[in-house]
Amino acid sequence: MSEQHVPQAEFGICGGSGSLSFDFPAGLDDPRVTILATGLKFDTPFGSSPSFTHFSVDGPHGVRHALAVRMHGWRRGVKRGDASLQTFWVFHEAGVRKVLADGGVGSLNHLLDPRDIMIPNDFIDLTVKQDIYVRGDHLLIMRQPVCPDLAASLHSGASEHFDRVYRRGTYLVTDGPRFESIAEVDYMRRLGGDVIGQSFAPEVFLARDIGACYGGVYIVVNYGEGVVKEWEHDEMKSVFFDEAETIARVVLETVSTADLGADCGCAELRKPSLLPIDDERPAQERPTPAGGKE
Repeated sequence: MSEQHVPQAEFGICGGSGSLSFDFPAGLDDPRVTILATGLKFDTPFGSSPSFTHFSVDGPHGVRHALAVRMHGWRRGVKRGDASLQTFWVFHEAGVRKVLADGGVGSLNHLLDPRDIMIPNDFIDLTVKQDIYVRGDHLLIMRQPVCPDLAASLHSGASEHFDRVYRRGTYLVTDGPRFESIAEVDYMRRLGGDVIGQSFAPEVFLARDIGACYGGVYIVVNYGEGVVKEWEHDEMKSVFFDEAETIARVVLETVSTADLGADCGCAELRKPSLLPIDDERPAQERPTPAGGKE
Protein backbone atom coordinates (compact mmCIF):
# COMPACT_ATOMS: atom_id res chain seq x y z
CA MET A 1 0.00 0.00 0.00
CA SER A 2 1.29 3.45 -0.86
CA GLU A 3 1.63 6.08 1.83
CA GLN A 4 0.51 9.40 0.30
CA HIS A 5 2.10 11.80 2.78
CA VAL A 6 5.85 12.18 2.27
CA PRO A 7 7.51 13.20 5.55
CA GLN A 8 9.86 16.16 5.53
CA ALA A 9 13.58 15.42 5.72
CA GLU A 10 16.78 17.39 5.24
CA PHE A 11 18.76 14.37 4.02
CA GLY A 12 18.10 11.76 1.37
CA ILE A 13 20.27 8.65 1.50
CA CYS A 14 20.83 6.35 -1.47
CA GLY A 15 22.20 3.26 0.25
CA GLY A 16 24.25 1.25 -2.21
CA SER A 17 26.32 -1.90 -2.35
CA GLY A 18 28.80 -0.40 0.12
CA SER A 19 26.26 -0.80 2.93
CA LEU A 20 23.86 -3.31 1.35
CA SER A 21 24.67 -6.19 3.70
CA PHE A 22 23.91 -3.99 6.72
CA ASP A 23 20.59 -2.91 8.23
CA PHE A 24 20.93 0.87 7.93
CA PRO A 25 20.46 2.72 10.18
CA ALA A 26 18.90 0.40 12.79
CA GLY A 27 21.81 -2.04 12.77
CA LEU A 28 24.21 0.64 14.00
CA ASP A 29 22.43 0.61 17.38
CA ASP A 30 23.35 4.28 17.74
CA PRO A 31 21.56 6.05 20.63
CA ARG A 32 21.34 9.23 18.53
CA VAL A 33 19.12 7.51 15.97
CA THR A 34 15.35 7.18 16.20
CA ILE A 35 13.54 5.08 13.60
CA LEU A 36 10.31 6.93 12.82
CA ALA A 37 8.87 4.65 10.14
CA THR A 38 9.88 1.80 7.86
CA GLY A 39 8.48 0.35 4.68
CA LEU A 40 7.19 3.69 3.40
CA LYS A 41 6.08 3.58 -0.24
CA PHE A 42 4.60 6.40 -2.27
CA ASP A 43 2.71 6.87 -5.51
CA THR A 44 4.84 8.99 -7.84
CA PRO A 45 4.32 10.24 -11.42
CA PHE A 46 6.96 7.65 -12.38
CA GLY A 47 5.37 4.64 -10.71
CA SER A 48 5.25 3.21 -7.20
CA SER A 49 8.33 4.14 -5.22
CA PRO A 50 10.77 1.82 -3.51
CA SER A 51 10.56 1.34 0.24
CA PHE A 52 11.96 4.10 2.47
CA THR A 53 13.03 4.31 6.09
CA HIS A 54 12.36 7.60 7.87
CA PHE A 55 14.65 8.32 10.81
CA SER A 56 16.09 11.15 12.86
CA VAL A 57 19.56 11.80 14.23
CA ASP A 58 20.21 13.90 17.33
CA GLY A 59 23.59 15.55 16.74
CA PRO A 60 25.59 18.71 17.41
CA HIS A 61 23.23 20.74 15.21
CA GLY A 62 20.08 19.38 16.80
CA VAL A 63 17.65 16.80 15.44
CA ARG A 64 17.85 16.07 11.72
CA HIS A 65 15.59 13.90 9.61
CA ALA A 66 16.49 11.58 6.76
CA LEU A 67 14.80 9.31 4.25
CA ALA A 68 16.90 6.27 3.30
CA VAL A 69 16.40 3.83 0.44
CA ARG A 70 18.34 0.62 -0.22
CA MET A 71 20.29 0.06 -3.43
CA HIS A 72 19.26 3.44 -4.86
CA GLY A 73 15.71 2.14 -5.21
CA TRP A 74 16.65 -0.53 -7.76
CA ARG A 75 14.25 -3.49 -7.92
CA ARG A 76 13.88 -6.41 -10.27
CA GLY A 77 11.34 -5.58 -12.97
CA VAL A 78 11.78 -1.81 -12.59
CA LYS A 79 14.15 0.01 -14.93
CA ARG A 80 16.94 1.72 -13.05
CA GLY A 81 16.14 5.07 -14.62
CA ASP A 82 12.55 4.79 -13.38
CA ALA A 83 13.75 3.78 -9.92
CA SER A 84 15.95 6.87 -9.79
CA LEU A 85 13.08 9.13 -10.81
CA GLN A 86 10.80 7.60 -8.19
CA THR A 87 13.45 8.01 -5.50
CA PHE A 88 14.27 11.61 -6.30
CA TRP A 89 10.62 12.58 -6.68
CA VAL A 90 10.19 11.43 -3.07
CA PHE A 91 13.30 13.35 -2.01
CA HIS A 92 11.93 16.44 -3.74
CA GLU A 93 8.54 16.14 -2.05
CA ALA A 94 10.33 15.70 1.30
CA GLY A 95 12.28 18.93 0.84
CA VAL A 96 15.64 17.12 0.88
CA ARG A 97 18.59 19.52 0.84
CA LYS A 98 21.49 17.05 0.94
CA VAL A 99 21.74 13.70 -0.85
CA LEU A 100 24.30 11.13 0.30
CA ALA A 101 25.19 7.89 -1.45
CA ASP A 102 27.50 4.93 -1.01
CA GLY A 103 28.56 2.08 -3.24
CA GLY A 104 31.15 -0.44 -4.27
CA VAL A 105 33.27 0.35 -7.33
CA GLY A 106 35.91 -1.22 -9.51
CA SER A 107 39.35 0.29 -9.91
CA LEU A 108 40.31 1.75 -13.29
CA ASN A 109 43.38 3.44 -11.82
CA HIS A 110 46.13 0.91 -11.12
CA LEU A 111 47.06 2.83 -7.95
CA LEU A 112 43.70 2.02 -6.35
CA ASP A 113 43.39 -1.26 -4.46
CA PRO A 114 40.45 -3.12 -2.88
CA ARG A 115 39.29 -1.45 0.36
CA ASP A 116 40.57 1.96 -0.75
CA ILE A 117 37.97 4.72 -0.39
CA MET A 118 37.18 7.26 -3.09
CA ILE A 119 35.22 10.47 -2.62
CA PRO A 120 34.72 11.40 -6.31
CA ASN A 121 34.62 15.02 -7.37
CA ASP A 122 33.74 14.43 -11.03
CA PHE A 123 32.15 11.87 -13.32
CA ILE A 124 31.82 10.56 -16.86
CA ASP A 125 28.37 9.22 -17.72
CA LEU A 126 28.37 6.47 -20.36
CA THR A 127 24.83 5.31 -19.64
CA VAL A 128 22.10 5.51 -22.24
CA LYS A 129 19.20 6.48 -19.96
CA GLN A 130 16.94 9.09 -21.55
CA ASP A 131 14.64 11.85 -20.24
CA ILE A 132 15.96 11.60 -16.71
CA TYR A 133 14.67 14.56 -14.77
CA VAL A 134 12.16 15.19 -11.99
CA ARG A 135 11.59 18.91 -12.57
CA GLY A 136 13.24 19.58 -15.92
CA ASP A 137 12.78 23.33 -15.60
CA HIS A 138 16.38 24.30 -14.82
CA LEU A 139 19.74 24.33 -16.53
CA LEU A 140 21.96 21.94 -14.61
CA ILE A 141 25.55 23.20 -14.58
CA MET A 142 27.90 20.33 -13.78
CA ARG A 143 31.25 22.08 -13.41
CA GLN A 144 31.09 21.20 -9.69
CA PRO A 145 28.87 18.12 -9.59
CA VAL A 146 29.77 17.09 -6.04
CA CYS A 147 29.21 19.36 -3.05
CA PRO A 148 32.66 20.24 -1.64
CA ASP A 149 31.27 20.54 1.89
CA LEU A 150 29.63 17.10 1.83
CA ALA A 151 32.78 15.66 0.27
CA ALA A 152 34.90 17.13 3.06
CA SER A 153 32.58 15.67 5.70
CA LEU A 154 32.64 12.23 4.08
CA HIS A 155 36.42 12.38 3.72
CA SER A 156 36.86 13.31 7.37
CA GLY A 157 34.59 10.49 8.53
CA ALA A 158 36.12 7.86 6.26
CA SER A 159 39.65 8.84 7.25
CA GLU A 160 38.90 7.80 10.83
CA HIS A 161 38.29 4.20 9.72
CA PHE A 162 40.27 3.56 6.53
CA ASP A 163 43.99 3.87 5.82
CA ARG A 164 43.66 5.11 2.25
CA VAL A 165 40.96 7.66 1.48
CA TYR A 166 41.12 9.75 -1.69
CA ARG A 167 39.32 13.08 -1.69
CA ARG A 168 39.08 13.41 -5.46
CA GLY A 169 38.74 11.24 -8.54
CA THR A 170 36.55 10.60 -11.57
CA TYR A 171 33.71 8.09 -11.38
CA LEU A 172 32.90 6.52 -14.74
CA VAL A 173 29.27 5.36 -14.88
CA THR A 174 27.99 2.42 -16.93
CA ASP A 175 24.54 0.85 -17.22
CA GLY A 176 25.56 -2.62 -16.06
CA PRO A 177 24.63 -4.98 -14.62
CA ARG A 178 27.41 -6.95 -16.30
CA PHE A 179 31.11 -6.34 -15.74
CA GLU A 180 33.22 -4.84 -18.51
CA SER A 181 35.57 -6.52 -20.95
CA ILE A 182 39.32 -5.90 -20.90
CA ALA A 183 39.05 -3.77 -24.04
CA GLU A 184 36.24 -1.71 -22.52
CA VAL A 185 38.21 -1.11 -19.33
CA ASP A 186 41.22 -0.01 -21.37
CA TYR A 187 38.99 2.43 -23.27
CA MET A 188 37.49 3.77 -20.04
CA ARG A 189 40.91 4.28 -18.48
CA ARG A 190 41.91 6.32 -21.53
CA LEU A 191 38.82 8.48 -21.01
CA GLY A 192 40.17 9.42 -17.60
CA GLY A 193 38.09 7.34 -15.20
CA ASP A 194 39.55 6.35 -11.84
CA VAL A 195 36.73 4.08 -10.68
CA ILE A 196 33.83 2.41 -12.45
CA GLY A 197 30.34 1.67 -11.26
CA GLN A 198 26.62 2.05 -11.90
CA SER A 199 25.32 4.29 -9.11
CA PHE A 200 26.65 7.83 -9.53
CA ALA A 201 24.50 8.99 -12.43
CA PRO A 202 21.71 9.93 -12.75
CA GLU A 203 21.79 10.50 -8.98
CA VAL A 204 24.37 13.28 -9.16
CA PHE A 205 22.38 15.38 -11.62
CA LEU A 206 18.95 14.48 -10.24
CA ALA A 207 20.12 15.96 -6.94
CA ARG A 208 20.89 19.22 -8.76
CA ASP A 209 17.58 18.98 -10.62
CA ILE A 210 15.68 19.09 -7.30
CA GLY A 211 18.00 21.75 -5.82
CA ALA A 212 19.92 19.49 -3.43
CA CYS A 213 23.65 18.99 -2.83
CA TYR A 214 25.20 15.59 -3.60
CA GLY A 215 28.08 13.65 -2.10
CA GLY A 216 29.10 10.00 -2.14
CA VAL A 217 31.56 7.61 -0.53
CA TYR A 218 32.68 4.59 -2.55
CA ILE A 219 34.78 1.59 -1.59
CA VAL A 220 36.92 -0.23 -4.15
CA VAL A 221 35.80 -3.87 -4.21
CA ASN A 222 37.77 -5.17 -7.20
CA TYR A 223 40.22 -4.30 -9.96
CA GLY A 224 38.73 -3.58 -13.37
CA GLU A 225 39.46 -6.26 -15.96
CA GLY A 226 43.08 -5.99 -17.06
CA VAL A 227 44.01 -3.65 -14.18
CA VAL A 228 46.81 -4.99 -11.92
CA LYS A 229 45.49 -8.57 -11.72
CA GLU A 230 42.38 -10.68 -12.07
CA TRP A 231 39.94 -10.05 -9.25
CA GLU A 232 38.62 -12.82 -7.03
CA HIS A 233 34.98 -13.30 -6.09
CA ASP A 234 35.80 -14.27 -2.50
CA GLU A 235 37.80 -11.08 -1.98
CA MET A 236 34.98 -8.95 -3.35
CA LYS A 237 32.50 -10.74 -1.11
CA SER A 238 34.65 -10.15 1.96
CA VAL A 239 34.94 -6.42 1.22
CA PHE A 240 31.17 -6.08 0.88
CA PHE A 241 30.44 -7.85 4.15
CA ASP A 242 33.42 -6.73 6.24
CA GLU A 243 33.14 -3.01 5.56
CA ALA A 244 29.37 -2.42 5.27
CA GLU A 245 28.92 -1.31 8.88
CA THR A 246 31.85 1.09 8.66
CA ILE A 247 30.53 2.68 5.46
CA ALA A 248 27.14 3.04 7.14
CA ARG A 249 28.75 4.82 10.11
CA VAL A 250 30.53 7.26 7.80
CA VAL A 251 27.23 8.16 6.13
CA LEU A 252 25.42 8.56 9.45
CA GLU A 253 28.16 10.77 10.87
CA THR A 254 27.86 13.05 7.85
CA VAL A 255 24.10 13.35 8.42
CA SER A 256 24.87 14.35 12.00
CA THR A 257 27.67 16.82 11.39
CA ALA A 258 27.38 18.29 7.86
CA ASP A 259 26.70 22.00 7.67
CA LEU A 260 23.23 22.49 6.18
CA GLY A 261 23.96 26.18 5.65
CA ALA A 262 27.40 25.79 4.09
CA ASP A 263 28.38 28.30 1.41
CA CYS A 264 29.20 25.47 -0.99
CA GLY A 265 28.12 27.15 -4.22
CA CYS A 266 25.96 24.24 -5.40
CA ALA A 267 22.79 26.35 -5.51
CA GLU A 268 24.44 28.73 -7.99
CA LEU A 269 24.88 25.88 -10.47
CA ARG A 270 21.15 25.50 -11.11
CA LYS A 271 19.62 28.21 -13.30
CA PRO A 272 16.09 28.66 -14.71
CA SER A 273 15.77 27.03 -18.10
CA LEU A 274 15.89 29.28 -21.17
CA LEU A 275 13.90 26.74 -23.18
CA PRO A 276 10.81 25.87 -21.13
CA ILE A 277 8.93 22.75 -22.17
CA ASP A 278 5.21 22.47 -21.52
CA ASP A 279 4.30 19.86 -18.90
CA GLU A 280 1.47 17.77 -20.33
CA ARG A 281 0.78 15.91 -17.08
CA PRO A 282 -2.30 16.69 -14.96
CA ALA A 283 -1.53 19.27 -12.28
CA GLN A 284 -1.79 16.71 -9.47
CA GLU A 285 0.93 14.58 -11.08
CA ARG A 286 3.48 17.35 -11.46
CA PRO A 287 6.33 17.61 -8.96
CA THR A 288 6.03 20.47 -6.49
CA PRO A 289 8.97 22.65 -5.45
CA ALA A 290 10.95 21.36 -2.47
CA GLY A 291 9.24 22.39 0.74
CA GLY A 292 6.23 23.58 -1.24
CA LYS A 293 7.97 26.64 -2.71
CA GLU A 294 10.91 27.57 -4.96
